[in-house]
Amino acid sequence: MIFEQINIEWLHHACLRITGKNQIIYTDPYKVINNYNDADIILITHDHYDHLDKESITKLINEKTVIVAPKGCKDLLSKFKNSKIFVIPNETKVVNGITIRTVPSYNLNKFNEHGEAFHPKSKGYLGYIFSLDKTEIYIAGDTDFIPEMKDFKVDIALLPVSGIYVMTPSEAVDASLVIKPKIAIPIHYGSGIGTKENATEFKRLLENKLRVEVLDSVDNPVKKI
Repeated sequence: MIFEQINIEWLHHACLRITGKNQIIYTDPYKVINNYNDADIILITHDHYDHLDKESITKLINEKTVIVAPKGCKDLLSKFKNSKIFVIPNETKVVNGITIRTVPSYNLNKFNEHGEAFHPKSKGYLGYIFSLDKTEIYIAGDTDFIPEMKDFKVDIALLPVSGIYVMTPSEAVDASLVIKPKIAIPIHYGSGIGTKENATEFKRLLENKLRVEVLDSVDNPVKKI
């Protein structure tokens, strides 16, 4: 999908390849098939296996790649010799000339059998808002519809819609109507957690209210949408 001068490709689950004029940014590497090795920046929202896949990172990085991740990912990323920046929520960093703001990402109503949130706020998991070629992009990470979203002003919102561990389609709709991006893109499905139907339901619920793009997977030979 192309918006302004930005090209967004959905590789798998929450992994996207976002290309601007001079920078290529990847989010949450997972089950990457191709050896791209062209990442300028990799943004990792948290340490779960479906967002931080070391084999996939190897297929994206080159000697100049900068990895941005929560502090809790430090040990998992220790094998990579690349420049790494470890962050907490509510920080702003400039990386390769790209302004990146970290925002909270957590559950309000998704709990395991012990009554514990799958993504507790105390863990410091992240979403990112970054400016690429004057386009403000939000990658939400694994989150529910949280109060902080009312302050997010972005052009493109990449929102999880699979339910179970993250927002359901209807919850993601509520988030979208508060954030009011120019384009909302559903993610976090098609990998055994969530299905294409979650994405199409999200789009149906926002029909005539907000532009939604459901992307085709370009790097998943098992299941394309």
